[in-house]
Amino acid sequence: MLLGVILVLAGLLLLYYGAEYLVTGSSRLALSFGVRPLVIGLTVVAFATSMPELMVSLMAATRGASSMAVGNVIGSNIANIGLILGVAALITPIVVARSTLIREVPIMVAASLGVYLVALDGEIAFTNGLWLFVSLLVFLAYCLMTARKPSIPADGEVEKAIVESSTGRGRDIVLILIGMVGLGLGAELMVRGAVMIATLLGMSELIIGLSIVAVGTSLPELAASVMSAWKGEMDISVGNVIGSNIFNVLFVLGLCPMIQPITIEPRILTLDFPIMLAFFALFIGLLTMMPPRLQLDRKRGFLLLGAYLFFVASLFV
Repeated sequence: MLLGVILVLAGLLLLYYGAEYLVTGSSRLALSFGVRPLVIGLTVVAFATSMPELMVSLMAATRGASSMAVGNVIGSNIANIGLILGVAALITPIVVARSTLIREVPIMVAASLGVYLVALDGEIAFTNGLWLFVSLLVFLAYCLMTARKPSIPADGEVEKAIVESSTGRGRDIVLILIGMVGLGLGAELMVRGAVMIATLLGMSELIIGLSIVAVGTSLPELAASVMSAWKGEMDISVGNVIGSNIFNVLFVLGLCPMIQPITIEPRILTLDFPIMLAFFALFIGLLTMMPPRLQLDRKRGFLLLGAYLFFVASLFV
């Protein structure tokens, strides 16, 4: 038991710092090319912070722990909405652009529904994974087409930041490489430790994936979104969460089945997927049905965080 806990903690530490380096390097590299903040959040930061989910799910799938692989993705998506946006909104009110609600949020919901449909037969096979991965490429093409359309007026500070970031591209590439190595090692340690703990406690791999592993792999998203909200960079904060959820279902559940088919437990289809969609509905409802609209204030942040804590507690009841 002690060894399992040590492995999980060591894995979490490596995942956190690996993702921190990856996010920092990726964000600076993207900024140096003048890409607008929302697209940075939707793509570069989302990809970077989704790497822990990819590594953990990939390791779990190749070791035959399919339930942990899927549970990690679903649990991370729930944590992104409930935990991360909830905590970020408690720190400072988050304003969501109307265009984001109309365009990117529906893409997130549609991607999740697509995964649900391909998983109805109890397995995500190679062909299913390929279709999901192709859908991700379409999403990335959409982001590239809108990358340089300004969402905010460029001011002196923005221009200065672009110039400064363009002078350190070599350093940023090194940070990205170090981050990827840290994520790989952290994922390996975390999966080994989590499976060990689940076996000793008699807990299912799905529950471990939905809770401990999901929160652990969501730490990079939490750090990135909270720091962005703290600095007033709302587009990056919201874009990171939405983009990470899209990457989780299309990239992680697209790539893993192409390496090893993933078996889907009945509980995932009847309970866990609907809960994830319910969190999406709660997020959209809070933005559209309560004044002031298009804003997550502290009261709504508390509701999101409370819903997430209730979800985690219910897993162990």
